[in-house]
Amino acid sequence: MTSPLLTPLETNLISLTNRVVMAPMNRRRAVNGIPTESMITYYVQRADAGLITTDNTAISANSGAYLHTPGIYTSEQKLAWKKIVDAVHDRGGKIFIQLVHSGRVGHSAIQDGAPLVAPSAIRVSENIRLPDGTHRQMEMPIAIPTAEIPLWIEKFVQASANAMEAGFDGVEIHAAHGFLIDQFINPWSNSRTDRYGGSTENRIRFLVEVMQAVSAEIGRDKTGIRLSPFREIYDLKRYSQELATHQLIMDELQKLNILYVHFSNAMVDGRPTIPTEYLQDARKRFKNLIMIAGGFNIASAEKILSSGLVDLIAMGKLYISNPDLVERIKYDLPLASWDENTFYTEGDQGYIDYPKHHEI
Repeated sequence: MTSPLLTPLETNLISLTNRVVMAPMNRRRAVNGIPTESMITYYVQRADAGLITTDNTAISANSGAYLHTPGIYTSEQKLAWKKIVDAVHDRGGKIFIQLVHSGRVGHSAIQDGAPLVAPSAIRVSENIRLPDGTHRQMEMPIAIPTAEIPLWIEKFVQASANAMEAGFDGVEIHAAHGFLIDQFINPWSNSRTDRYGGSTENRIRFLVEVMQAVSAEIGRDKTGIRLSPFREIYDLKRYSQELATHQLIMDELQKLNILYVHFSNAMVDGRPTIPTEYLQDARKRFKNLIMIAGGFNIASAEKILSSGLVDLIAMGKLYISNPDLVERIKYDLPLASWDENTFYTEGDQGYIDYPKHHEI
């Protein structure tokens, strides 16, 4: 019996050979923000995925958060990404780029001296590794003036245009994990009193305007978004209006009629951060594709896919250690375990040296 993960996806917006997605991760291998030759190998090794989503990729010098995060805001970066995209396409794969602005997460020493910006001047109480090897607390961000918000929306638009010029099949906007867009959504990081703060409608306004602008630039059929409702990260906590906020977000995304919504789930004390009831509600509100990642093995991924609550399953850690994941699912082959010590280190160890099953 064929695994539901291997069922092709055919819609009027996109066609995929299977429903296994390589999840967006930040492997921190892009030296000085420029994708490397090893990154070509890394993505090509995994081109059998129905869809690849790239490392989260910075839209400006101060939006990458961590050392060696790739960017797509310079010509050199764009050309480097084009080599990767062309190589994946040559293998018959499809690839979306995930675009991020990290907001208050990061440090100016990592970001060419550029200051952190955020909805409000509220600091993250965590440390971060700097280029000199030391760890320091993340800096106090500058609150973005109302008049400058369109400039940051334009950064997302320009990065999306750059991605299309590099040949990507589409763009996923990172609005999850406590980064800039998520910081606007969450009242723990947004104390603004202008039209981008306060009410639920105001707090999601930045997200909506980014998605409107990006989908207008590149097409709704090439535009996705990643969200992490109910996720506590980088000092962001649960809040009383959270369910209503994310329900309104889904309604607004349905109006925009974008290609997909990608939910980032996590297992906390054995329970998913995104409950089944929320997925059921999201499915009613949003009519295009829904993807989910986080905390799934093959059996649980097949179960939720068969339920009809989601259309695609994104795999992260399993794709790190199993470059031939689709083949292993197809032939019910053993899955290799990963080495967390090499998730974010420089170099090829733990990056492109995991063998395919037939190479073992």
